[in-house]
Amino acid sequence: MYNYPSYLELLHNGELVNRAESLYAMMQNCVLCPRLCNKNRVDGSKVICKAGEELTVSSAFAHYGEEPEITGFSGSGTVFLSHCSLRCAFCQNFDISHAGNGETISVERLAEILMELQNLGCHNINFVTPTHFSPHLVDAIHKAALKGLSIPIVWNSSGYESIDVIRLLDGIVDIYMPDLKFLDEISSKRYCKAPDYPEVAKNILIEMNRQVGPLEVDDRGIARRGLLVRHLIMPGHLADTKNILEFISSEISINTYVNIMDQYRSVQNAKRFSEIDRRITREEYIGAIEYASKLGLYRGFGTVP
Repeated sequence: MYNYPSYLELLHNGELVNRAESLYAMMQNCVLCPRLCNKNRVDGSKVICKAGEELTVSSAFAHYGEEPEITGFSGSGTVFLSHCSLRCAFCQNFDISHAGNGETISVERLAEILMELQNLGCHNINFVTPTHFSPHLVDAIHKAALKGLSIPIVWNSSGYESIDVIRLLDGIVDIYMPDLKFLDEISSKRYCKAPDYPEVAKNILIEMNRQVGPLEVDDRGIARRGLLVRHLIMPGHLADTKNILEFISSEISINTYVNIMDQYRSVQNAKRFSEIDRRITREEYIGAIEYASKLGLYRGFGTVP
C-alpha cells in the first residue's frame, strides 16, 4: 500500500522542499527537459521553450473534459502552464504552448490556487505541460501542502521529459498522464524537431510506470494513482501507432490504461505538411482499436463503433 497522496510523506520528512531546491538548481543552466539548453533562465537567457524565470499560467479551473477517471464527478483541478519544450507543429493549444499566452504569478499565488481548486471539490491537481516549470510546481505543492493540500497530483505532459526530473518527482506525483506521440524518429524530427523523442519517451514511460504502476481507481472509479498513457492517432501513421501499442503492451504492461485519441485536427503549422493536413479516417481509428485489443490491451478505449 502507498501513502495517499504520496507527497505528504515527503512533506513530513522535509524532502519535498529539498526536491524543489534541486529542480531550481537545474533551471539556472536549464536542463529541465531533453533540449538541454544550458542557458540561465534566472538572468533572462532565452531557451527553446521560451519560458523565463517566473511562473506563467494560462488558466486554472475545474476541468470536466479529461478522461472520466480523472474528472470524476467534481472535475479535475487543471492548471494550464504557458510554453512547451516540444513545440509540435500540430499543437491544438498553440496560443498557450507556442505563443506563451498567460499571466505571470508567484509561487505563493499558485499555492493559493491549488487550495482553491481543492476547496471546489476537485479530485486532483492536474498540471498540463508542466516540465519547464517543475521547480515552481513542486515549490507550490510544498507550500500548499503546509496549508492542507491533500489531493493527488497529475503530471499531464508531452512525454518529452528529463529522466533526472522525473526521478526527482518520485513520491510527489501520484498520476502520470504522458502523451506517447511517435516512435518514428523521422516523424519526431519533422513535426517536433525532436529526433530523440522516441527513445526519450520510452525511457520516461518505463520510469513513470516503475514509480506508480498501472492506473488504480477507487470504488467510485476515480483515479488515485498510476500511469495513464495518451496516444493521438496521426493521419497516415497507423504503422507507428501499432509500434506504440506494441511497446506499451510488451515493455510497460497490458494493464496500462491507454487513451487512443481520434481528435487530431490540422491546425497551425501542420498545414505546412500535406501528409498530415487532414483528419484521420474511420479505417485508421478502427485499425488502431482492433490492434490494441489484439495485443491484449483493454483499458482506456472502447470497442469499435
